[in-house]
Amino acid sequence: MFDFLDLEQYDLFGAFWTTVQLTVYSAIGSLIWGTLLAAMRVSPVPIMRAFGTAYVNLLRNTPLTLVIVACSQGLYFTMGVSMGASGSENIAFRLAVLGFIVYTSTFVCEALRSGINTVPVGQAEAARALGLNFSQVLRLVVLPQAFRAVVAPLANVLIALTKNTTVAATIGVAEAALLMRDMIEREAQLIPIAAVFAFGFIVLTLPTGLLLGWVSKRVAVKR
Repeated sequence: MFDFLDLEQYDLFGAFWTTVQLTVYSAIGSLIWGTLLAAMRVSPVPIMRAFGTAYVNLLRNTPLTLVIVACSQGLYFTMGVSMGASGSENIAFRLAVLGFIVYTSTFVCEALRSGINTVPVGQAEAARALGLNFSQVLRLVVLPQAFRAVVAPLANVLIALTKNTTVAATIGVAEAALLMRDMIEREAQLIPIAAVFAFGFIVLTLPTGLLLGWVSKRVAVKR
């Protein structure tokens, strides 16, 4: 039944390793950029609030496939931006990571903003009364509590990102979805092949959900 699993012909583990790399790099970038966006959305500076709101509402409602294709067609083929990489595969990989960061950071921002809203206003007011400025209040008082409150929502974003990496196949990144499509075209065994790749994604996402669910309970802020 699984005679199509010729590891010499199909680099199954290599494809899933590419998926893991896409997820890790995109998750780190999305967390950083999403945190900055959340800071903009609660900033006292109107222009920063306006930018953060417009960015999140625009990108969050744009199809991910369109974002990834725009990064490839717009940045590389039109503007010649290669992200410092050489070779079509490396360029496509980096552009895919950029696209995932641009898109996923909006969900990180909203999850983190909901965590910021759980922090009592009195704590921020007390910090300002002690002479701390906005960035110090955010960094020292608000964000540490906000992150603890949104571990579970961020875990959901990470799991969704892992599954969304399949969209990178549209610009030729050699990850799991691209290999699955190639195997289906050559082997014509849709259900067994789909079952193998579904199991692979379960292996990637289920432990992540269980681990971060446990972390969420451990670090939850008691109010």
